Amino acid sequence: MAALSRDDRWRGTLRVLAASFTVMVMCAGGASAGHAAPKPTAKQLRKELAQLQKRSEAMIAEYYAGRVALQKAEKAERAAKVSLQRAQQDFELAAEEIRLMATQRYRTGGIGTLPALMGGADPATMLNHLALTQQIVNEQDARLQGFAGVRDTYREAQASAAKRATELRASLKKLDGQKKQNQELIAKIKDRIDRIYPTPGLRRADGTWVPQLPSGPDNITPRMRLVRQLVAQRFGVRFGIGCYRADGGIAGGGEHPLGRACDFMMSGGGSMPTADNVRLGDEIAAWALKNKDRLGVKYVIWRQRINSGSGWRFMSDRGGVTANHYDHVHISMY
Repeated sequence: MAALSRDDRWRGTLRVLAASFTVMVMCAGGASAGHAAPKPTAKQLRKELAQLQKRSEAMIAEYYAGRVALQKAEKAERAAKVSLQRAQQDFELAAEEIRLMATQRYRTGGIGTLPALMGGADPATMLNHLALTQQIVNEQDARLQGFAGVRDTYREAQASAAKRATELRASLKKLDGQKKQNQELIAKIKDRIDRIYPTPGLRRADGTWVPQLPSGPDNITPRMRLVRQLVAQRFGVRFGIGCYRADGGIAGGGEHPLGRACDFMMSGGGSMPTADNVRLGDEIAAWALKNKDRLGVKYVIWRQRINSGSGWRFMSDRGGVTANHYDHVHISMY
């Protein structure tokens, strides 16, 4: 498959991208004093990210095209194996028939006993019977050779299909490794973009965050606004983000009316999210907890569980998909 023969080109691309990312990191903080290169801007990093994501999408498309080709090769290998078994059975059956015929001729004494078996036939009749016997033998030999040819053809087909499947598996293994390297580079650049934006607000001497008041037309705090922005640009939430609302259970400690919480929807209309969107919610929750101290995240709720940084704890049943946070990731800020 032509697409899978471009492993060397992808490896070269990844080496260039890795070198490019290394240079960006050095520019951001590894240059010597007095010669420090300017840090890359978010715009520059997003451009690099877009190029990398485009290549990653091409890799993923190539990988899945390879998977389809492998499935076809494996199917051909299985079909050739079944055909070979049938051809082998037919060959063995024909060989057994020939063996039985030869045994019978040996037991009856062969050609020498033909006159007796024919009741003293004259020489002309005997010659006719000999010719008929030889014709039968020739037909049986031809039949046996034909079965052997069919068997050998299927044997070659199975070997060819097995070789093709082996080559595809090796190519896919290499491509899968390159795809993972590319995805790791994407994650590093996304992390770099996240860190370009300083977290608004003040921190006390003990590292805790000073509370903020909501502001602006969206009526949320600056720290919440930054997290909303970072999640949107990093994960591309498709079903919307809901933040401020007046009825958030202030007495019970809800942060929505205080502008310190947002819900990142993983499905629409209160339905359970798909498996892909559950994985997306897992990624958003993990990202928020990973950056908890840097961004001022207070806790995360997702799939009827809450995590304040010390592990997930199950919550009581509130009676519904949305109420139990199965269709959205809730992030609250200090």
